Amino acid sequence: MTVLTVNAGRPAPVSYTDAPGGRTGIDKRPVDGPVRVADPGPKGEGGSGLAGDAVCDLRHHGGSDQAVYVFAREDLDNWERELGRPLPNGSFGENLTTAGLAVSTALIGERWRIGDGLVLEVTSGRIPCRTFAGHLGEERWVKRFTRAAAPGAYLRVVAPGTVRAGDPVEIVYRPDHEVTVELQFRAVTTRRDLLPLLLPAGAALHPESLRRARAYEARLPAS
Repeated sequence: MTVLTVNAGRPAPVSYTDAPGGRTGIDKRPVDGPVRVADPGPKGEGGSGLAGDAVCDLRHHGGSDQAVYVFAREDLDNWERELGRPLPNGSFGENLTTAGLAVSTALIGERWRIGDGLVLEVTSGRIPCRTFAGHLGEERWVKRFTRAAAPGAYLRVVAPGTVRAGDPVEIVYRPDHEVTVELQFRAVTTRRDLLPLLLPAGAALHPESLRRARAYEARLPAS
């Protein structure tokens, strides 16, 4: 399990985003390391956990629970075959492109040690948005990405450190539940009936997913 590339984006004006200022940092490219990774602070105030990486829409992106976005090279390869076009590392706006790591089936709360002391914790899958669709330029992209249910993972920073291409990834903790990134993603997108199944993940969940799961459970009839 390895980090293939560390990817960062710079603010750029585009026509396909509704972010303040009409700019986005989704076009991420591999950068030389080591790159410092730390907790960026609360959502709405902090952006990316990677030093030098731009997050332009703090309403929906960045912050402690979405500090780092990881996508598997194997899933990019699957999309290359489906779309019939090359997808270089960073194409999906991911900060880390990995090999040999089952990112979308990782457990919520799973912890990974990478590089120089860096420890990350899985919180949720990535929800596709208008900016992502515009960046890819594929028809019906949001629906296609959602249907595939291999969204990659957002992670929070448990212990800061540095990361560079070639660093090994070690899974140092797996929680005692079966709530995967894929399950969380399906529950908050196409299968709201699955929301109660997220509750065993508890506080490790992205706070919005936990709020939705609790609200849905509260509306269920007593057994």
